[in-house]
Amino acid sequence: MALDTAERLRQLSGVIGGESDMATAAADAGGAHVSIERVFGRAFGTIRANPVATLGISFLFSAVPTVALNLAVQGRQAELLVRVGAWGLIGFGIAMVVAGIVISAITQGALVRATAAHSRGRESSFVESVSAGLAVVIPLFLTSLLAALGIGAAMILLIVPGIMLYCAWVVATPAVVEERLWPFAALGRSSDLTRGARWKVFAILLILLVCYWVLSAVVAAVSMQFSGGMQAFTAMNRSGQLPIAFLVVSGVVQTIVACVWGVCISSLYIELRDWKDGPPSEALAEVFA
Repeated sequence: MALDTAERLRQLSGVIGGESDMATAAADAGGAHVSIERVFGRAFGTIRANPVATLGISFLFSAVPTVALNLAVQGRQAELLVRVGAWGLIGFGIAMVVAGIVISAITQGALVRATAAHSRGRESSFVESVSAGLAVVIPLFLTSLLAALGIGAAMILLIVPGIMLYCAWVVATPAVVEERLWPFAALGRSSDLTRGARWKVFAILLILLVCYWVLSAVVAAVSMQFSGGMQAFTAMNRSGQLPIAFLVVSGVVQTIVACVWGVCISSLYIELRDWKDGPPSEALAEVFA
């Protein structure tokens, strides 16, 4: 009996030790804190591992519509005003804003799937990623529109509350794609995920914004150099007749910006979700295999 008791104690100790190791592994997989380095590492790792899907989505759904719209309206503002009148021009402007929100929503939704797949150790094809965005395009659009209205109203009242509201709602669209949530639930989910980490969220957004400013300044300087200097570039800008080369460069920049911003926000969502909820079941299965 003494031997049986000792054997049972040994087995119980092994089970407890195994459970402890499993808990430690789960904690390591999920991350004990929100890491800015991990967010950017996951984001750029997604682009390196799957450039066709990430850059292709950004080019097709962000750069192409933006450049096409610029080509369609450049130098024709006065003509449009005469044809449709002031109210028609306002309506056209609202339609452009709505189109921009739809384009941004589809791009973000597709990049969420590509980033989430990479975090699980696989690649999401171009078709799979785009399908994921299109499948929830209505809730994506409504969520983006509701967030834009709320943040815009907060910005009008006071700048700081608007910035903090943006930090709170920044991962609402990834929540729509990955958790199939509708607008109010997605905004609430984003607010919950970012709670306790909003200064880090703000730091990530600030880094992205500074990088965008630097890239824009470099592109503007190069464009002015090839356009004959500041005066020639300003004259072309006022007339609305920008050179094709400038539009091509703008398309390349738009592709890069949309891609990097989209995968970084998606990576931030994954980081926050793992921090709050622990790693997903697929990741735990790999850890415990």
